[in-house]
Amino acid sequence: MKSIHSAPYIHLLELLVERRNAAGLTQSQVAERLGRPQSYVSKFERGERRLDVIEFLEVCRQLETDPYELLRDVEGAAPQLRE
Repeated sequence: MKSIHSAPYIHLLELLVERRNAAGLTQSQVAERLGRPQSYVSKFERGERRLDVIEFLEVCRQLETDPYELLRDVEGAAPQLRE
């Protein structure tokens, strides 16, 4: 399985985008909070760049969202998302 393109990983990215939008933040604003360029956020949101677990936790912190809640959502949806 190519995990960067797996359905559960794509679902996780969709959840991150949803949370960013719900927080009323642009990619640029999130990037600034992370101390990274806007392209960093764009690339991970589009699946061009994979987030490691530490990066994922930092993104969640900057979005003020619970990383465990997101992971539970992905885990709960995993059977329906299997390829």
